[in-house]
Amino acid sequence: MDFEETNIDEAQSLIEGRNAVREAFRAGKTVDRLYVQEKLRDGPVLDLIHRAKKTDAVVDYVTKERLDKMSQTGHHQGVIAHVAAYEYAQVEDILERARERGESPFLFVLDEIEDPHNLGAIIRTANLCGAHGVIIPKRRSAGLTAAVFRASAGAVSFTPVARVNNLSQTIDELKQEGLWFVCADMDGDVMYDLNLTGPIGVVIGSEGSGVGRLVKQQCDMIASIPMKGDIDSLNASVAAGVLAYEIVRQRMKKG
Repeated sequence: MDFEETNIDEAQSLIEGRNAVREAFRAGKTVDRLYVQEKLRDGPVLDLIHRAKKTDAVVDYVTKERLDKMSQTGHHQGVIAHVAAYEYAQVEDILERARERGESPFLFVLDEIEDPHNLGAIIRTANLCGAHGVIIPKRRSAGLTAAVFRASAGAVSFTPVARVNNLSQTIDELKQEGLWFVCADMDGDVMYDLNLTGPIGVVIGSEGSGVGRLVKQQCDMIASIPMKGDIDSLNASVAAGVLAYEIVRQRMKKG
């Protein structure tokens, strides 16, 4: 996310200044990222870095110029925290949700979806198609901001979103739980020819680069969505919806 283009929704999720950021940590707020002015390492700043790492927040060291552009107050004192507007779940919470419903797990794994509007739209789709949750990476992903909430039409309040350090490792662990994974990619088999029933995770990549190589290697199936138009790709959130509802169709037919 480029904070040179920070919008109002994102600005509402920023906390500036050493005391304000320290109080956010003390209050137990979920800090997605802590932006620290590079080469700034005095006691109070080191304390904030320690608190960030203890809570597994991402720490980014950036220039003073970038902090100045991010700042809405002009008094950032070398630190700005990006706070999640909503709480994250754990991956286990998503699996437990499936168990409580007596259903085979159905979840989304999002690889570098950095546009908050796309993330919100996919969470909305996940909710409406009956998926049990969404998994995103801690780095190179939009977080649960006010913009995401609005784009999800409130689905963030009902759909667990887990944030993990390593998507490939998480997929491998979920495979041990019996899940199969399918990713959307133009070079795959036509989705109508694939068996998409049973415990499944849908992997969606960014519009720019698609699903990353390491994550794609972890997938059991690669699904392509038939396209007859003059352009060669769908918006990431639209692709997620099309593939998700093919899974819903196959589940309903099997049931």
